[in-house]
Amino acid sequence: MDAQGRGRADNIDPADQWVLNPNTGEYELRLAPSAPQSTVPGPRRSGSPRGSAGGTAARARTTAPARGKPDGGTGDKPVPEVPGPRRRRGGPPQPPPGRRNRRPVKQKSKAKKILLWTGGSMAFVLVAVSAAGYLYIKHLNDNITSVSDDGAGTGGFSKDKAINILLIGTDKRTGKGNEGYGDAGSVGHADTNILLHLSKDRTNATALSIPRDLIVNVPDCPTTQSDGSQKVIPGTENVRFNTSLGQDGRTPSCTMRTVTELTGITPDDFMVADFNAVKTLTTAVGGVEVCLGKDIDDADSHLKLSKGTHNISGEQALAFVRTRHSVGFGGDLSRIGLQQQFLSALMRKLKSNSTLTSPTKMLKLAEAGTKALTVDDKLDSIGKLKDLGLELGKLNPKNLTFTTVPVVDNPAEKVKSTVVLDGSTAPAVFDAIKNDVSFSDVKKKKKAAKDAQAARLKGTKAAASDVRVRILNGGAAAGSAQSVLNWLQNDEGVTRSENAGNAPAELSRTTLEYAPDQAAQARRLAAIMGLSGSAMKPGKSVTNSQGLPAMTLTLGKDFKGAGVSLTTPTKAPKVDKSTADKVQCAS
Repeated sequence: MDAQGRGRADNIDPADQWVLNPNTGEYELRLAPSAPQSTVPGPRRSGSPRGSAGGTAARARTTAPARGKPDGGTGDKPVPEVPGPRRRRGGPPQPPPGRRNRRPVKQKSKAKKILLWTGGSMAFVLVAVSAAGYLYIKHLNDNITSVSDDGAGTGGFSKDKAINILLIGTDKRTGKGNEGYGDAGSVGHADTNILLHLSKDRTNATALSIPRDLIVNVPDCPTTQSDGSQKVIPGTENVRFNTSLGQDGRTPSCTMRTVTELTGITPDDFMVADFNAVKTLTTAVGGVEVCLGKDIDDADSHLKLSKGTHNISGEQALAFVRTRHSVGFGGDLSRIGLQQQFLSALMRKLKSNSTLTSPTKMLKLAEAGTKALTVDDKLDSIGKLKDLGLELGKLNPKNLTFTTVPVVDNPAEKVKSTVVLDGSTAPAVFDAIKNDVSFSDVKKKKKAAKDAQAARLKGTKAAASDVRVRILNGGAAAGSAQSVLNWLQNDEGVTRSENAGNAPAELSRTTLEYAPDQAAQARRLAAIMGLSGSAMKPGKSVTNSQGLPAMTLTLGKDFKGAGVSLTTPTKAPKVDKSTADKVQCAS
């Protein structure tokens, strides 16, 4: 393509302009190799011998060879010969070949001018490339659809904290070819729901599926309307989880609130996909590999596949994730297993070299992803989505565990169509995720740090009457500091305690700060409160109201009430699970 044709979009394949930078792991927009090169002459092909004055001058004026042109030329014209410097009449002789000597002042000046000219040209090229990149990023930004989280989330994920993303798949039938699936008049309920937890150290993740037919209480939901006004949609009790979206005008922020009420975990962000997302994303990556343990011919989902391994995309991929009558017990829980297998396959494909090293696939994926997904207003730019993608990209698929909220059949029904929480195991699953406990067998890199935390609990303990502590409320329910004070003084004998009011900032977890000479007091209070070693923070003492040194107990958002142990789980409960690195055949 010639220089005049560079601005014509129909002559450019965008995939040829994006190159993987191995230093950053990101794709960068670069000019194709046929881009016009600098007109600064390249190295001499003939003329002065190596080491001669003319050769030295020529090398001083040479720029780096053009990319892809070993001879340094532009590829369009022969490289002109560069003459060496002329000897001034009456001036000193030039140094002999091969001899090192100070360069002539005039020659250095010329070289500097050429370098400055080259730098100016390069700056112009970089500006042009940056402008093209900006236009493409703006195009991707324009693809993104976002809606308000209405304050239901944490305010967006953070790179230095654990991440919780709510993934919602709706049964909305918009788009070409989707009319034949299920209820064509659906407003878009929360048909598929996964709470994805990425650990703080990025070594592991848990994808917790929430059954659509789980009976829950949907809370009151403040909701932003299309005209920007606010409306509170009243909550409902003992209804299916899927009604948290679409029903009565509920938006994804209401599904977030329902998840928080159900699990005690507040999602950072949400991402919503409809039928089209499954089709376009799988097509963009060239299909995903799934496995069936038997032949399936499902009239409802339109899936017809033989036993064995298949590469599916588009309509076939959508049929796969919608199949339920032909697998397992034929219900929603059986379909969840298929969906988990599908997402595992998609994760493997996204992490594979065939995707990461293909600019064409990456661009198609960017186009499909930004068009097919609806995100909350904290994820409303390609930059924010890229940052989230980089955090998720640190995860090894073998440490991504899929599991489902433990449930049992609804005892109130004769004909079983809904489920309720299994009270014996579900709370332990929620607590493990809240406390960043891995469900996969991950060898933690910070074993020494954990050993040090455990060591803080070992040693002698002071008498309860010798414990001096100030109690602050740092995110617990109102009145918590006073209730703990009453309990400690009246029931536990910690009479030298006092209520110090509210902490200057909220904390997610309760902490106890103490000076080195207060370690015995800290161990006693930790035993009374049920504090883990991670909650104990060696530091400094503070002065209490009597002018005496005291420890500081700050009640965080994890505080559940006076007398309720705050010891966090160290191991995840046993649940049915699978990992994303393994192909499992559904049957």
